[in-house]
Amino acid sequence: MTTTPGAVPGAAEPSAPAAVAPSSLSPSRASDFMQCPLLYRFRVIDRLPERPSAAATRGTLVHAVLERLFDHPAADRTAPRAKALVPGQWDRLLESKPELAELFPEGDEGAGLARWLTEAEALVERWFTLEDPTRLEPVEREFFVETELESGLRLRGIIDRVDVAPTGEVRIVDYKTGKAPRPEYAEGALFQMKFYALVVWRLKGVVPRRLQLVYLGSGEVLTYDPVMADLERVERKLLALWDAIREATETGVWRPRPTKLCGWCDHQAVCPEFGGTPPVYPLAVVPRPAGGAGH
Repeated sequence: MTTTPGAVPGAAEPSAPAAVAPSSLSPSRASDFMQCPLLYRFRVIDRLPERPSAAATRGTLVHAVLERLFDHPAADRTAPRAKALVPGQWDRLLESKPELAELFPEGDEGAGLARWLTEAEALVERWFTLEDPTRLEPVEREFFVETELESGLRLRGIIDRVDVAPTGEVRIVDYKTGKAPRPEYAEGALFQMKFYALVVWRLKGVVPRRLQLVYLGSGEVLTYDPVMADLERVERKLLALWDAIREATETGVWRPRPTKLCGWCDHQAVCPEFGGTPPVYPLAVVPRPAGGAGH
């Protein structure tokens, strides 16, 4: 066992949010479980706090700028206009999450923040070498989607951009501020997009014509044209994943899966792989019958 299951719900620290069993699946949480079931538990059930990341926050900022740019008429969607949006969007982000100020030391007279904002501006500017926003009129931006499969599993997520051609063909676009993966890792990168395509298909009855990942870090665009069989395979994979999540939720057994990514994990102090002890499991444990399936 890698956890210490408790028998009483709500055994978390008084200041922590009440723990509840997972009820839906998003691309990021599905990826968490595939990467490390214990990480999924820490984020979804225990809701352990995590330090803000400069890279992730920069991604949030760039996404906000690209979303807001489409508020302007097509002719005004220029690189200088987009870069000019960066400071204001940073102020809005900082207002909603004051703790982000901790990312930058006070003793450097603002040099760290200035450098970070310049990096964000460079990513925004690079986007104009990959797409022409004067020729785009997105149907949706930061589009929340949710659907319930016949099995009862709820899928949800936020799509960066949805384009619809005059002929009705749908393109799903996602911005990435990192670099494009090597070809052997492309399938993992496309998982999120196929997840979104599945949700759109189940909601609208239309298989998206194209999935497009725009990598601002390396200036590359990765595209994939899905077919119905792709989405059916993704659905089967998600159902199997959800069965594993439900079993772990009921038994309280969440196994760590060590990888190179552990070096960036905020939860090493409570991970058995690093000599830590997870918090007391805050949900009721359902005993397995003798001789039944287990871990």
